[in-house]
Amino acid sequence: MDLMTEKNLENEAIQDDFFWEDNDYSHEEKERLAKLYSGTISTVAEKQIMKGIVVAFDDKEVVVNVGFKSDGVIPRAEFRDIEDLQIGMEVEVFLQKVEDSNGHLQLSRRLATSLRSWDKIIEALDQDIVVEGVIKRRTKGGFVVDLDGIEAFLPGSQIDVKPIKDYDSFVGQRMEFKVVKINHVHNNVVVSHKVLIEKDLEDQKAEIINKLEKGQILEGIVKNITNYGVFIDLGGVDGLLRVTDISWGRINDPNEVLYDGQKVTVVVLDFDDEKKRISLGMKQLLPHPWETFVEKLNIGDKVNGKVVTIADYGIFIELQPGVEGLIHVSEISWSQHLKNPYELFNIGDEVQAVVLNIDKDERKIALGIKQLTQDPWLNVAQKYAVGSKHTAIVRNITAYGLFVELEEGVDGLIHIADLSWNKINHPSEFIKKEEKLEVIVLELDLENRKIRLGHKQLTEDPWDTFETIFKLGSIHNGTITKFVDKSAILELEYGVEGFCPSKHLQVEEGKNDLRVGDTAAFKVIEFNKENRKIILSHSETWREIKEKEFEKEREEVQKNIKKQKDNTKKSTLGELDILANLKTKMENEQE
Repeated sequence: MDLMTEKNLENEAIQDDFFWEDNDYSHEEKERLAKLYSGTISTVAEKQIMKGIVVAFDDKEVVVNVGFKSDGVIPRAEFRDIEDLQIGMEVEVFLQKVEDSNGHLQLSRRLATSLRSWDKIIEALDQDIVVEGVIKRRTKGGFVVDLDGIEAFLPGSQIDVKPIKDYDSFVGQRMEFKVVKINHVHNNVVVSHKVLIEKDLEDQKAEIINKLEKGQILEGIVKNITNYGVFIDLGGVDGLLRVTDISWGRINDPNEVLYDGQKVTVVVLDFDDEKKRISLGMKQLLPHPWETFVEKLNIGDKVNGKVVTIADYGIFIELQPGVEGLIHVSEISWSQHLKNPYELFNIGDEVQAVVLNIDKDERKIALGIKQLTQDPWLNVAQKYAVGSKHTAIVRNITAYGLFVELEEGVDGLIHIADLSWNKINHPSEFIKKEEKLEVIVLELDLENRKIRLGHKQLTEDPWDTFETIFKLGSIHNGTITKFVDKSAILELEYGVEGFCPSKHLQVEEGKNDLRVGDTAAFKVIEFNKENRKIILSHSETWREIKEKEFEKEREEVQKNIKKQKDNTKKSTLGELDILANLKTKMENEQE
């Protein structure tokens, strides 16, 4: 027999002991008592939360009276959160149904608790109220949290402000949460513990910053190390110790000198009340090494150092931690054709240099390496006297000439006009970069460190010879290479170039006009040695022959005429006609 059956039998026994007929009540008195009895029975509505009294319980069930004519039975499992359950204890229950198949009230404490929990969760979101819950288990991406019977999702990123290494250690912990999202359609709740920590940290941070002063010395713990600096925990607020403020010496990686969890002493360099940023320093707690180092340093001193930075414009040398000097690219070598500093040095190389300048105000030291050797221009006048011959290396080619290196630090210029006796359009047609070339010194400018060189002067001017070959009136074979404005460019013997104006390209009657590639006879009509120019004529060659033929034929005619005069002393009409025709022919040919 269960608890509810026992309870019902007890009620029936009580009712059986009461006999209406054995009592002497009038009809009016019975109606009054019936109304009074019915008034003791509450009117209840389904689907609502209501208060009830525990009237009986055992290991399996709990009987709850809600003031209705019958009681409700709830499984004991729904009261497991109440350790000391007692008769007469008031509890909240949810009325699911007024009567079930047995005529009992159908009650649920679990549903009442769940609905109350939902009300609290919604209120917590609306009113920004902190709630408590227990982390029940791990799930994908986070945890499941029990909020008084309601399961909520806690993302792994929302459990703490610090990176978490052991997530399992949080299972079973009771902690406070902030409701950040509710999906009413799917009854999903998302909570965060991190936002509560952040709020506490912000409050602590504001309090600490309000007490900060520039120059204040604090102790902190190394929290996070990056390549650009270290974050220091100052007790609720973080400050940034930049890599350049760790040491007076150059540090490439903060991990070289600091480690996570290390306790350090720092000084406040600056802070921003609005952005809550704090800049810290460590090297500022020590005197700058510059002051003591430069006291004994003089211009001209030789110093040793380590290469710490390489740039296009030079290299930085660390002379001691916190003291660096710059060797400008122009001070590395006497050569004007220095390679890129990246090709000459490596980080960490030990080098020796000479102190060129000390700027105490700017804390800058200018150094030089080339000063360790003698300036080659000191002996240029003796070594590279005008007229002396040398072998040079072509370092650069421009449209107007070549820059060549005679030795490291000594360069010279060969103008395009001094490269060859023959005409060239560009120096690159004559020689290539890095090739060797024999040169002769033409001019020295010691003050401006300039040397003018020549190459063609090493050989005899071929135009002296050409002058004897291409004499005025001489005739030579030439090949037309191209036409420029109807005038022809010719290639003559020995590779010499000639020029034939268009009016001198006329061919003999009955012959084809000259074209590119044709070879013909040309007569020299002008030879200009200074300008390296030979002007020729083709028409003069055949006209001269014609004139000679005409002259010869005229001489023959004259001889015949004289002979005829001597014989007859009298000209006939026929002879006069012959002479007239010959004269007309000769005049036409000369036109």
